[in-house]
Amino acid sequence: MPKKIFINLPVTDLAASRHFLEALGATNDPRFTDATAACMMISDTIAVMLLTHDKFRQFTPCEIADARTTSQVLLALHCDSRAAVDATAAAAGAAGGTVDIAPRQDHGFMVSRSVADPDGHIWELFWMDMAQVPSAPTAHN
Repeated sequence: MPKKIFINLPVTDLAASRHFLEALGATNDPRFTDATAACMMISDTIAVMLLTHDKFRQFTPCEIADARTTSQVLLALHCDSRAAVDATAAAAGAAGGTVDIAPRQDHGFMVSRSVADPDGHIWELFWMDMAQVPSAPTAHN
């Protein structure tokens, strides 16, 4: 049975962050959504919990980092094709994200674009052709 992962992100505007993730293809799970949190399902096994700062502080004694000025995590989201990477980036930009905050990457077998959400969390949108992934170098003894 695959394990589930819940990514918890502090957000300043719950509605804007929810709109942004919906543009990335996430759907809301109303069972875990209220005025302080929104559970956004990326897949059956991956959920992003958007938490207001007050709610987020209930889970950690640490200061909440400003994702616009510090790097805390890079979230990589697989897309179905090269075209889907571009379409998802465009949708994210239309939903309040900042597109291409880092240069677009194209390695032949893999392409990626980076998008910052309204709070500055970086989402790497990528597509990879596993059949074209270079094999690992052989270790020599």
